[in-house]
Amino acid sequence: MTEVTTRSVEYPADGLTMVGHLAQPAGVGRRPAVLIGPEGTGLNDFQRRRADALAELGYVALAFDIHGGRWFSDPEEMLARCMPLLADPDRMRDIGHAALDVLRAEPRTDPDRIAAIGYGTGGAIGLELGRDGVDLRAIGTINAVTTGRPGEAAHIRCPVWAGVGSEDPIMPPAQRDAFAAEMQAAGVDWRLVVYGGALHAFHHPPTDPDGTVSADGTYGQALVPGVGYHPRHAQRAWRDVVELLAECLPVAT
Repeated sequence: MTEVTTRSVEYPADGLTMVGHLAQPAGVGRRPAVLIGPEGTGLNDFQRRRADALAELGYVALAFDIHGGRWFSDPEEMLARCMPLLADPDRMRDIGHAALDVLRAEPRTDPDRIAAIGYGTGGAIGLELGRDGVDLRAIGTINAVTTGRPGEAAHIRCPVWAGVGSEDPIMPPAQRDAFAAEMQAAGVDWRLVVYGGALHAFHHPPTDPDGTVSADGTYGQALVPGVGYHPRHAQRAWRDVVELLAECLPVAT
């Protein structure tokens, strides 16, 4: 297993002091890099471990923050923060660009070889970076088949992969169809994977109020209608993300 070093990084965005999690493999040379956007609840140790796992594969990885160091256990509080954000593409882009600047400034990062992956709100931010014309090698999203302002998807310069649960009430068939139509009309190299029987946030285990993974699976998502963990599809979705990166952003051996 590749040795990984990690550290917290603070940077300003959206009027807040964001606290991201940077992970990178041992060595001194430049590496391809991945920007990782968290769910609407915010950045916690589960998402930080995603960055660590990608660093083990040879990437410089930054799990970025969207709430100024906060993690929301109250769904209503989370929605009060996220819904206005999701309705404002420029705010999402500002948050994404701020994190991207941090990742690009890291000496180990190859600035010409960066991909963005994200989950829920973090995935929507990744898509907005693409619609803003950012030079990315790939965009991968789960539970974030969001559409943008008319015509702006034509600015996307890389393949887009999206995963969603078939029973996700937040991303229903009509939303999936709208996303597919937008990508197709823009001439994007896109894929959409529907995971049968999965709900929203199917990739994330239930969490306790402090954001840690729940030992008995009885808290967090289990209490929110339409949201639920699907272990088998969670593993498949992660493999699909890793395969996307291997195809579009390979790590030299």
